[in-house]
Amino acid sequence: MLADAHGGCFHLGERECSIQRRHQKLIEECPSPVMDATGRRLVGELALRTVRAVGYQNAGTVEFLRSDDGSFYFMEVNARLQVEHPVTEEVFGVDLVRQQIAIAAGERVPWGEEAPIPRGHAIECRILAEDPSRGFLPSPGTILRLRVPAGPGIRHDGGIYEGSTVPVHYDPLLAKLVAWGESREAAIARMARALREYRIEGLATCIGFHRRVLAHPAFLRGDLHTGFLDEHPELLVPPPAEPFVTVAAVAAAVAHVEEPPAPPGRSAPAASQGPSAWRWAGRRGFRP
Repeated sequence: MLADAHGGCFHLGERECSIQRRHQKLIEECPSPVMDATGRRLVGELALRTVRAVGYQNAGTVEFLRSDDGSFYFMEVNARLQVEHPVTEEVFGVDLVRQQIAIAAGERVPWGEEAPIPRGHAIECRILAEDPSRGFLPSPGTILRLRVPAGPGIRHDGGIYEGSTVPVHYDPLLAKLVAWGESREAAIARMARALREYRIEGLATCIGFHRRVLAHPAFLRGDLHTGFLDEHPELLVPPPAEPFVTVAAVAAAVAHVEEPPAPPGRSAPAASQGPSAWRWAGRRGFRP
């Protein structure tokens, strides 16, 4: 929600936050895959009525619980931006942090009668220093190696770096990894690829857990609820010998491949040209 001092009041869609542990969110989406057009319209109207009734001025979030029959029940108003606000920013193209500051400075929300139109789908995975296989036990320590994913539609909000220490005294959130796509399927595919590239060494994290959740048939169907992890406890434990190939391992393997000798009467390429990809692959029938 964004409500200014000049009567401007808008909602920017809904988020789905049912994948949780200990009633704390792990994965968030915008829009929610469990909502239909009727429910989406109803929740938006209820949220607008709620903030207008109390004369609210700020950015904020109205939270509801949804029952199996599609009924909605009011929970609370968070008078602030929430951790998962980036998924709304990605779908609506709005800098919510800037808008919150502008409203506090007395400015108007910069739209006419209608809020921006949503586009596509966004997913956020909270990257935590926790061990899912041990009941999400905190895993403090020092980050020895870090590789942050990138690429189209990928956003990484974090302040970690190699050599930084994760203490025991604060929230274990390390970063927020966000993926946007033109559809939910595209966003999931981009997030899955980014999670495969993400490396944090030196302490336990939930990166592997996120990979397993995003590949689970129930998640792919959008069959989400707050008891999801209780219903699928197998997601907490990594399978034996989970496939994992590092760039360093690939580079080491390539370095030990011998270049095929040049055919009789032919000279090898000049060193400045470097070996061709076909030579490295040892393709039969290659002719320079």
